[in-house]
Amino acid sequence: MPNHESRPTIHIPGTTSHTLAPRAGRDGREGTLRYLKAGSGAPLVLLHTVRTQAEHFRLLIPSIAEQYTVYALDLPGMGYSEIVPGASYDEPAMRAGVVRLLTELDIHDVTLVGESMGAVLALTTAADLPERVRRVVAVNTYDFRGGIARSSLLARVVVSGVLTPGVGPVIAGVEPKPALRKILQGGLGDKSALREDYVDELLKVGGRTGYPAVARAVYQNLPSLIAARSRYPEVKAPVHLVYGEKDWSRPSDREADRRLLPAADFTQVPKAGHFIALERPDVLADLLNAVA
Repeated sequence: MPNHESRPTIHIPGTTSHTLAPRAGRDGREGTLRYLKAGSGAPLVLLHTVRTQAEHFRLLIPSIAEQYTVYALDLPGMGYSEIVPGASYDEPAMRAGVVRLLTELDIHDVTLVGESMGAVLALTTAADLPERVRRVVAVNTYDFRGGIARSSLLARVVVSGVLTPGVGPVIAGVEPKPALRKILQGGLGDKSALREDYVDELLKVGGRTGYPAVARAVYQNLPSLIAARSRYPEVKAPVHLVYGEKDWSRPSDREADRRLLPAADFTQVPKAGHFIALERPDVLADLLNAVA
């Protein structure tokens, strides 16, 4: 459990918070992972987006917990998972956190549901562990150049600043609430879907010691998510690609993934943006409950 000083401000009804200790013999390179658990039934793992955490799925979890045992992971260094100085935040390192969850808890026949960065990790984890993965739902895969910088001019300026040598660490540590709100709203068709208490929670996490370095490292390693597309043809489980009509990806980006996953089902959500779990959790719940 997070300690008193780092307890989330948002509680999702029916969920409990758990931690997964680092494995022995890893020379301090792994940190404790935090995850939420809810419901009963077949296992389902939720993987969040860049700059968010397990609470990203606050509206989805209650809608699927009657059909699934849900695990919502804070990816390494994010949310309330431990920040390990000097740790890597490239795609293989983040995927290793997902693999840890599945193998340490001995989860089989699992449905992996990821949004954005989490969608890429769901697909590459399925490639790594075909014997454990039942299906993959990949929502707005973040595997194209530009990414969040396509959201708005403000997002381009902020991300560019974070990546700039010298001043980047300083900029990463300064995150005014209006700026974070504006950047996140750039990923929504319905701007009102971004709740103020969620923005406050993300700012609280952003104030954790060492978090600006994590955020900067994640942005620096976004090209590794693009490189990870080469793993998609290895996925043996059924895949459902879900895109918001107004997602940052272009039609050419979506078609490129469909060519890599020719057997995948495909859904486009009208008027929705990049954060479908925030603005149209009902679409994901209906899709998941229909195949539980």
